[in-house]
Amino acid sequence: MIDHALDFIILALASFRLTRLIVFDKITAFLRKPFFEEIEEKNEAGEVEIYIVPKKTGLKSWIGELLSCYWCTGIWVAIFIVLTYSFIPVWFGIVIVILAVSGLAALIELVVQRFISE
Repeated sequence: MIDHALDFIILALASFRLTRLIVFDKITAFLRKPFFEEIEEKNEAGEVEIYIVPKKTGLKSWIGELLSCYWCTGIWVAIFIVLTYSFIPVWFGIVIVILAVSGLAALIELVVQRFISE
């Protein structure tokens, strides 16, 4: 299935990036919105804080719970990435490489920002 260490690294980076895209990135907030509710509460200082929690019942609740867990979503994304790579690499190979390059760029940016802030 995965023949080389480089393939494994590319798949891992692609899974990392797609998981972050789904769970955290602002650009995909519209995908997450139907599965969450915003709850407003006042803190001790009297300021309003907004909490985002999964819906309470049904399929939306299950998907909301899944999307609120980076590790849970990561498993399903990894399954999707590996299966598409294994069975239809011609169609998804370029997407996987783009996600992998983007994931590596994000990690490099994290390192650069850490050195700049010191």
